Amino acid sequence: MIKANNGNKIEEVTSSQDNTFLNPTPMLDELENGPWPSFISGLKELAERTRKPILRGLLDQLEYSYQTKTGYWQGSLVTVHGYGSGVVGRRSMIKDKIPEAAEFHTFRVQPAPGLHYNTKMLRNLCDTWEKHGSGLIALHGQTGDIMLQGIEEAKVQECFDEINQAGWDLGGAGAAMRSAASCVGPARCEHACYDTLKLHYKTITHFVSEIHRPQYNYKFKFKFSGCPNDCTNSIFRSDMAVIGMWRDAIQVDAAAVQTWIDKNSIDSLVNIVINNCPTRAILLKKGTMVIDNKNCIHCMHCINVMPQALSPGKERGVTLLLGGKNVLKVGTMGGTMIVPFLKMETDEDVEDFIHLSETIIEWWNDNGFDHERIGETIERVGLKQFLDGVGLEASIDMVTQPRSNPYYKSEY
Repeated sequence: MIKANNGNKIEEVTSSQDNTFLNPTPMLDELENGPWPSFISGLKELAERTRKPILRGLLDQLEYSYQTKTGYWQGSLVTVHGYGSGVVGRRSMIKDKIPEAAEFHTFRVQPAPGLHYNTKMLRNLCDTWEKHGSGLIALHGQTGDIMLQGIEEAKVQECFDEINQAGWDLGGAGAAMRSAASCVGPARCEHACYDTLKLHYKTITHFVSEIHRPQYNYKFKFKFSGCPNDCTNSIFRSDMAVIGMWRDAIQVDAAAVQTWIDKNSIDSLVNIVINNCPTRAILLKKGTMVIDNKNCIHCMHCINVMPQALSPGKERGVTLLLGGKNVLKVGTMGGTMIVPFLKMETDEDVEDFIHLSETIIEWWNDNGFDHERIGETIERVGLKQFLDGVGLEASIDMVTQPRSNPYYKSEY
C-alpha cells in the first residue's frame, strides 16, 4: 500500500491487481517510456522475482518522493564488529507511511585491483546478497566499490560475516581512507607505464586500518591510472591521482608508421594525427612524421591513433597529482601536479611512494579543517605552504600560467 499525494491530502492507494507483488507507481511508470533501458524496469523485475518487501517499499517511497518533490532518506551510522566504516546507513524519514522502506543500508565492498574477479566469487557474492539483502547491486560507482544496496540493520552483521569469510572486505565510508581504483594496467594494456595492480594492492594494504576506522578530517581517495589516458578518471575524482608517465622520447616504429600511412593516406596522417597535436609537436617531413619530444605534453592522442607505430618511452614511472574532487566547499577541482616524475619499478620505489603519501596525509590532518578535502586545504593555505610542509621542491611544471605583471617578482 502506498500513500499518494493529492494536493494537500494524502490518500491511500490499493493495488487492484491481485496477481502483482507491487503497488501502483504511475509516475515511475513514465520513466519506462522511451528508447533507453530504464532502472525502474530493472527494479520492478527484481522485486517481482524475489518478492522482497524492501524493494516494494523502495519503489513506493521513490514514487512518493516524485509526488511531493522531496527526498526522504537520511544518513546514519551502521557498523559491524571491528569496523567503523564500510556500511552506509540510510533510514527513511517517512517510515510510518511506508514501513517496508524504513531501512535501506548499503555495503561498500572493496574491488580487486584492476577489477579482476573470477565468476565463482561473484556468484557467491550475489547469492549471499540475495539471501540477506535486497539483491540490488551497483558496479562500480565513483567510489570504485561494489555497492550492495538495501539491507536492514538486523541482518548487517550476519551478511558481513558471510562475505568476509568468502574473501571480501569492506571499503571506506565517512572521514576515512576510501577504496582505491586502478585500471587494468599491465595485465592487458600495452600503454601501462607502471604496475597499477601492484601499487594499488600495496598502498591499500598499508592503509587498511585507516579504511576500516575513520580518523581523518574527511575522505581521502587514491586512483591509479597506468598512462595519461587516465582510465580511472583519477585527476578529477581522487585526492591522489597516480598517473603512469614517461620522460624520454616516444618510441617510434618507422616501418609501422609507413604501413599506417600506406593504409590510410598521408592526408589522414595530417588531419587525424598531426593537426590534432595540441602543442604542434608533430611535424611532416619528407612524407613521414617527426616528433619534437621537448614540446610533447603526453596527451596520448597520437599513440592512441597509431598504437602499433607509437608507444610510450622506455624511461617510465608515475606523475602525482593532488587535490582532485567533485563539488563540496570550493567546487569542482582538478588535481595539482606535485611530483613531475617518480620511478615505480622496485619495492623501494613503492615504499617511497607510501612514505610520501603518509607525510602528505599527516600534513593535511594537522592543517585541514573538519569536512575539508586536501585540495581545499591547499587552496586555502597556498601551494607554497603545502610544499614547505611536506618537504617537496617547487617545479616549473606546477605553474598554471605565466605571470602577466612584469613588475611583480614571485619566489618561484
